[in-house]
Amino acid sequence: MATEKLYDAWAKRNPQWEIRYEENIVKNFCEYGKGATSLRDARGKIFGAGYEIIIVAFFIGLYFDERRPLNPDSSKLKGLGQAIQFWGNIDSVKGRKPYPKLREYIFAALVAKTDIDLIAVEKGEITLRKAVDMLMDTMEEYINWGLHFMEDKLIDNPNYFYTETAFLEVFLNFDAPIEDQDEEPDPLEEEPDPLDEETEVPAPAKKQRPRIGQKIEPRKKDE
Repeated sequence: MATEKLYDAWAKRNPQWEIRYEENIVKNFCEYGKGATSLRDARGKIFGAGYEIIIVAFFIGLYFDERRPLNPDSSKLKGLGQAIQFWGNIDSVKGRKPYPKLREYIFAALVAKTDIDLIAVEKGEITLRKAVDMLMDTMEEYINWGLHFMEDKLIDNPNYFYTETAFLEVFLNFDAPIEDQDEEPDPLEEEPDPLDEETEVPAPAKKQRPRIGQKIEPRKKDE
């Protein structure tokens, strides 16, 4: 099956991300690389492996349905050094459980969001490498937008993500009831025509019958 081959080839890849997010996001929130920033030391790390914040960034971009192309300069990009197939397999932090199923969710989302013909891949009209490259482009652009989103939040408020439910609330906002959202009226929406509205027609007045003994004067004819 094309999908199974595509998944296996995709899982062997390692998405690229922009180096400028390494210090302020990846290292601040994850146990990644050597050295530490004073901010990370003082407040601890929210995530374990570096790929965990990359996963969060991906889903932020996916939920917002926003993509941001990577810097074309390859010297300003880097990978995590760990292929996707290993994401979530190792329980490196005490009390954490593996979550390998998440890889399948990411793959399914990429297939849905990438303009790729699986039948053409099955027939060999599109090479497996080309198909994987297309999936990785989608993935990296979602990740890049998510990292950019986090950077903007930290610039506005350095404490934005340093609460227990900060990242959760980012996603919960997508489920906010419609009535709670401030919606501006559509200027193109026409106002209802008052003539189209049902109006109550008054009933005709009933003629009163003369009372007994009442004198009735004859009508005058028109001259």
